[in-house]
Amino acid sequence: MSALVLEQELDRLESLWSEGLADTYHSYLEAAPTMDADLRPRLALAAALVEVGVRLQGLGGPAAPAPALLMGDLCLARSSRILTDSASKAVQIAFARAVEDLSSAAASNQDAPPVRDLLVRALAAR
Repeated sequence: MSALVLEQELDRLESLWSEGLADTYHSYLEAAPTMDADLRPRLALAAALVEVGVRLQGLGGPAAPAPALLMGDLCLARSSRILTDSASKAVQIAFARAVEDLSSAAASNQDAPPVRDLLVRALAAR
């Protein structure tokens, strides 16, 4: 992904990049080595944004403060836009189901599956 495209996607999320989003992004790049080279950076960023967004919102734990909730919402919205623009329907549905599984587990006070496992699986959806 070119630096300019990455900059556009991270508008207003710069502080998160240095606070762990970069590492999360790179871990998803490594998790999908067989994915189309043009799509891989965008979809890795979408996965990283979901993981960070869910963490910021404190899903399954005590309510996060309003600024963290809003930043988490922004991460999830950016991820959704990236997926809509770049991913196949199967990948889009797999991401939606992953977030749904996490939300459902949190709402029912059950342990959620690991976020990373759900998202790596979603990246591989066909």
